[in-house]
Amino acid sequence: MDTLKFVTAGQPICNGSAGYEKAFDVLEELNLDGLELEFVHGVRMSPANKKLVKEISTAKNMVLTAHGPYYINLNSKEEDKIEASIKRVLDTARTGYELGAYSVTYHAAFYMGMPADEVYKKVEQSMEKICAALDEDAINIWVRPETTGKPTQWGNLEEIIKLSKDFKQVLPCVDFSHLHARTNGSYNTYDEFCKIFDDIGNQIGSYALENFHAHIAGIEYGEKGEKKHLMLKESDMNYKDLMKAFKKFDVKGVVVCESPIMEEDAVLLKEYYSSL
Repeated sequence: MDTLKFVTAGQPICNGSAGYEKAFDVLEELNLDGLELEFVHGVRMSPANKKLVKEISTAKNMVLTAHGPYYINLNSKEEDKIEASIKRVLDTARTGYELGAYSVTYHAAFYMGMPADEVYKKVEQSMEKICAALDEDAINIWVRPETTGKPTQWGNLEEIIKLSKDFKQVLPCVDFSHLHARTNGSYNTYDEFCKIFDDIGNQIGSYALENFHAHIAGIEYGEKGEKKHLMLKESDMNYKDLMKAFKKFDVKGVVVCESPIMEEDAVLLKEYYSSL
């Protein structure tokens, strides 16, 4: 990726039910750079919509990412549910690749009361299967486990970095709001943001900062982590210092805004970043 792109998590809210064609017009009018396809309730898209999205995003030079279904748990106690989860990640990656998406992300697992190192091994085993299947089909797309918003969910920053070091097709999706929420208020200063980029660049490699995928929103949280997304200005999310850290490290890639009215906050982020 040659620059930092700002996109919405799904079609802009103001688009209502007008569909993808209008959605891309709205994004263009707002000077935004694309969208994340939200397959959170299943990887379903009609052939007509696939054709439309690929054609319009290509014509308008807009970036696409994709978010896999919520029903993924690579640490399920039932083997058939792990296999179904692997299939959901693969379905997301294959559809994303078909549409020309830059990368796909998903929430990988829950701890289920198990020790973290055991859960890591199970996630790693599933990742081996996912990467092998994608290699076999010659599907070249970044596959990204996301940092998660609750301490019960697998996916703190260290775990995501470690997994990314183990597989060439895997890089982090850093959800800064989730990191802030799962720690009940940490990860919200300029120095903490810089350390995230420093750790990723040093431990994985500079290519991880040149091909970044981030999620940002305002967020409400408590001792048990994430409660709900908020608009940035209604939350304590320190987005200005985060944008300064993005600029300092010359991060390239995609910032996906997940605020309730995501296009408004995506514009806010892009305009502030551009002003620096």
